[in-house]
Amino acid sequence: MPRTHVAVVALSLALAAIAGTVALTETIRLGQARAGASSAAVAQRTAELDRFEASLRAELRKTPPPVPKLPPASAVPAVRSPATPSARTQRVVYVRPAPIVVHARRSSEHEDGGERERGEGADD
Repeated sequence: MPRTHVAVVALSLALAAIAGTVALTETIRLGQARAGASSAAVAQRTAELDRFEASLRAELRKTPPPVPKLPPASAVPAVRSPATPSARTQRVVYVRPAPIVVHARRSSEHEDGGERERGEGADD
């Protein structure tokens, strides 16, 4: 490999290593700056959510949720079973369609002696 190619590859690897190092240090710096601020924000948000939960629980104690009233058992119509003679049953019969057969006629070496494949026609 010529020296110029080796130099280009080495320079490309060096630039990639430098770019990776810069990106890593930037990511670490952002993570450290955010760690101190997040604990105060989490504590504040937790306190807000605790107050909201307490207000919801107090509201729930004041008014219990309404329970829907069910109709009496005598008002529900009786269900007829399909086995009763008055129930109409429908019989489904599946009939398969006739198969579709497609036959493509192809000439082969055995039918015409192989003259078409070799380029020899009947006109010769």
